[in-house]
Amino acid sequence: MVLVRGLLGDVLRRKRLRQGRTLREVSADARVSLGYLSEVERGQKEASSELLAAICMALEVPLSTVFAEVSEDLAREEALVLAHPTTIEAEVVASAA
Repeated sequence: MVLVRGLLGDVLRRKRLRQGRTLREVSADARVSLGYLSEVERGQKEASSELLAAICMALEVPLSTVFAEVSEDLAREEALVLAHPTTIEAEVVASAA
């Protein structure tokens, strides 16, 4: 099973790191706690639409762009699962635990 919150966190982290910004900088600009933003990036928390909008504004990236990247990543992950359902599923479940 592919967790969208993990893919979303990965995309947000990539955007932040490409800008050379720290979690602290983005959390301050988005007015989100540092710990919560960290958990969102690690795929441990489901972010509300308001929170995602604030993070995207802080990163100066359209929310639609983030969702498009998540969609592309999701399609790749699903293709892997469909190609190797038992192997990949076991790995995903183990990594989520």
